[in-house]
Amino acid sequence: MADLKQQIIAQLSLKDLKPEDIGDDQPLFVEGLGLDSIDALELIVLLQQVYKIKLANAEEGQHVFRSVRTMAQYIMEHQPGTAS
Repeated sequence: MADLKQQIIAQLSLKDLKPEDIGDDQPLFVEGLGLDSIDALELIVLLQQVYKIKLANAEEGQHVFRSVRTMAQYIMEHQPGTAS
């Protein structure tokens, strides 16, 4: 998950954060990191560009982007070539 945290930091230009500053289950939006809707779009771009994953709908995004752990689980389940 450290790699994913580093990718989030780079994608969102969170220069003041290090991967260890972000808890695996820490909320990404509102409380926690306090990300907003523009950040959500950047995370969607990250999934598409790095992992070749497209979200089906906005409701799915609310679950996927709850925390780093939920993002990592979604990536493992949906990344092309790794699905079971």
